[in-house]
Amino acid sequence: MSAVSERLAVAFQYILPKRALTQLAGKLAGLRGGKATTAVIRWFVKRYGVNMDEAANPDPAAYASFNEFFTRPLREGARPFAEADYLCPVDGAISQFGPIERDQIFQAKGHFYSATALVGGDRSLAARFEDGEFATIYLSPRDYHRIHMPCDGRLTQMIYVPGELFSVNPATARGVPGLFARNERVVCVFEGESGPFVMVLVGATIVGSMATAWHGVVNPPRRPDIEKHGYAPGEVELRKGEEMGRFLLGSTVVMLFPKGTMRFASDWSAARPVRLGETMGQCPPAA
Repeated sequence: MSAVSERLAVAFQYILPKRALTQLAGKLAGLRGGKATTAVIRWFVKRYGVNMDEAANPDPAAYASFNEFFTRPLREGARPFAEADYLCPVDGAISQFGPIERDQIFQAKGHFYSATALVGGDRSLAARFEDGEFATIYLSPRDYHRIHMPCDGRLTQMIYVPGELFSVNPATARGVPGLFARNERVVCVFEGESGPFVMVLVGATIVGSMATAWHGVVNPPRRPDIEKHGYAPGEVELRKGEEMGRFLLGSTVVMLFPKGTMRFASDWSAARPVRLGETMGQCPPAA
């Protein structure tokens, strides 16, 4: 896509009825349409090059709805887990990663956004990640869309933050300031062995819903206010590699880690494809 075409595509999103389109897509994706549903799934597999050999059930006709297909589980052994302190939690591509500059997170050339805005305006929560590390991973339509834990974690809080529904593809990330802190999102706050960490599930155009393993679907029907849910010690504890959530249609995950608790793998780079279970990083050696 040329630079001009990219700018036009981004500009069009400002006038597109994104919420209405997303609600319609969510309803259609949940329909059990028999042969029509199977035809749509087969088209999607061919259009986006989905590798059905990795699915627990590779037969497109086995899925009653598009949502069932889109959130399909992987076959056993399809994603072996590395021996690492932090695992990559999803299939996708690295949008950006690296140090948080005080409260600022790098989005794309010319664009930063604040950790405070990302987590819904909670300055005390964002302060725990000042000068820490972040990673943003984009899940394309062809990817596996379940989200897993990068390390062991005890859930302390979940925050639903209402917002826009811009696309989260790379072109939009380059063109929409503060994209990931503008879109609707679900902020999941965990306590791990090395301290707190945050996993943010970012909504987007056509993303029918976001769900977590402990709550189910979080966002629809869309609500106007920030909602906070607290969790007692022992109420929700997830192990490294365990499923923590899923997208019904694709989106992005943003992770935050405190200063000095995580060092990214040396082979990580922006735009690099990644797969669930590979090494994301290690704990720095003790001083």
